[in-house]
Amino acid sequence: MSTRIAFLKGHGTENDFVIIPDPENAIELSPAAVAALCDRRAGIGGDGVLHVVRSAAHPEAGAMAAEAEWFMDYRNGDGSVAEMCGNGTRVFARYLQRAGHAGEGDLAIATRGGVKSVHIAKDGDITVGMGSARLPEGDVTVSVGDRSWPARNVNMGNPHAVAFVDDLAHAGDLLSAPPVSPASAYPDGVNVEFVVDRGPGHVALRVHERGSGETRSCGTGACAVAVAAARRDGVEPALTGTPATYRVDVPGGTLVITERPDGGIEMTGPAVIVAEGEIDTEWLENATR
Repeated sequence: MSTRIAFLKGHGTENDFVIIPDPENAIELSPAAVAALCDRRAGIGGDGVLHVVRSAAHPEAGAMAAEAEWFMDYRNGDGSVAEMCGNGTRVFARYLQRAGHAGEGDLAIATRGGVKSVHIAKDGDITVGMGSARLPEGDVTVSVGDRSWPARNVNMGNPHAVAFVDDLAHAGDLLSAPPVSPASAYPDGVNVEFVVDRGPGHVALRVHERGSGETRSCGTGACAVAVAAARRDGVEPALTGTPATYRVDVPGGTLVITERPDGGIEMTGPAVIVAEGEIDTEWLENATR
């Protein structure tokens, strides 16, 4: 390992990430190292780490290399591995554009949730093809204190419990994961979204992301919320043949989510690179002891 590791910092609707370019997968990022990097007081600070690796160089992505040159090896802020991060995918694409690995137009990015189609628009917004949602059967309940709500189980490559509430303040402080039952519905943990209506086709959310706590935005969560809102509203594009679009306000901005008749879901929003620099590996080694 070199004495310095290059990094960048970026965010998508204020869901922020430490970006580690590592084309040949030469940098070992232990859970402790990721947590140290994401520490907002003693580290760089972020909701997660975007480890940028060529698909052919990563054992989990080699089979996707023919479709997507780059693999988003995403880690949550606590160092745990995640299948997918929607906002992270947009920031990942913005990094590839900045580094000269991609230009305006279409590209493919490999993730643990499969290969994602991305479009970088001339106006700066980035659209990510998020795949289709799965709606597992079974009742789910979300609780905060003495309140509880029925929730919709939505899987976007990662698991979500979507609860519609009267006031976003009912979500509490979200410092710890809200209890969800039955636990068997989410054996690997769950992202929990609390949602209020703002108008026709317009909702707002707060989210507790597993492994990261409350975040300013969650791309897959916004998609899950749009799907849950559409079903609640009696809208199902696969049956009507008409796309359904929802504006989803998150604490860090706004995302536009469209569900197509073929089931594909597209998420559009901004992505910004705000800084770049070098990590002192001596500090990182000491921080992980």
